[in-house]
Amino acid sequence: MSAVPKIIVTEPLTEEAMDWLSSRAIVATMPAGHCDFSVEMADTDGLIVRTYTTVDTGLLDLAPRLRVVGRAGTGLDNIDSAACAARSIRVVHTPDANRQAVVEYVTSILMNTIRPLPAAVPGGLTDEAWADARRMAMAPTQLSECTLGILGMGRIGRRVAEVARAIGCHVQYHDLLSIPPNERHGAEPVALDLLLQTSDILSVHVDGRASNKHFLDAARLSMLKRGGVLINTSRGCVIDGAGLASVLTKQPGMRAVLDVHEEEPIPGDAPLLRSPNALLLPHAASRTAAAQRAMSWVVKDVLEALARGAS
Repeated sequence: MSAVPKIIVTEPLTEEAMDWLSSRAIVATMPAGHCDFSVEMADTDGLIVRTYTTVDTGLLDLAPRLRVVGRAGTGLDNIDSAACAARSIRVVHTPDANRQAVVEYVTSILMNTIRPLPAAVPGGLTDEAWADARRMAMAPTQLSECTLGILGMGRIGRRVAEVARAIGCHVQYHDLLSIPPNERHGAEPVALDLLLQTSDILSVHVDGRASNKHFLDAARLSMLKRGGVLINTSRGCVIDGAGLASVLTKQPGMRAVLDVHEEEPIPGDAPLLRSPNALLLPHAASRTAAAQRAMSWVVKDVLEALARGAS
């Protein structure tokens, strides 16, 4: 590595983080599909990506000098960590940076779905119209009457459990790992089938490993409560979109709120676009200024790893 390292940034970071990095390294900013990308990668020491750059063997072959890959985000689904390790390339990321933002987003979805806020008509209402508006605002259920199921009790899942319990929900979860009782926040561990069958609301918080692709397929999705709510803020590949669209058609009382999607942007022929009981959001759970700042500061970890020889 040269005295001043060269780092390529493929997706936007905050201006503050970019300024900090640029004062300490030679920085090139360009998406992986840029016409000059392969040329720039030939002599780069570090690479910083976010969500839409896949770091695989093909990309690594372009970068014989690469020593550190940083991901400004929580998971490493888009990074082939084994291929990096085989080339002695260190991988760093920001596992806690967007946890609070995602939990607040999930909480907002919970409230908006179970207790949406009715608005008065601009210009005022007659007594009769006011009374009608109040009748229409009657929520059939409150969260304290709901069982929230959490699929995946990692950092975010545990915090969602803590918040939901504080609101008054009964919380249950399923996870491959055994979660210590003092980290469950009162949530009850249950078998997967029971979680699917008995949760009024199911919130998905699993990673995008290959074995989780279409983990919630049509068969499992058909086990959900007929009037239940499915929330996914984790990885789009976890849910079989066509299968979910079919289930939603058969169960019009069921609702799905999806912030992540198997293909982004969502293609115009996606079956879920035709599902009136599916709310499709633009991958915005971590879109707070605080979370974006925290994720962008992966630049410090990258530079530190390069300074230490990526050992």
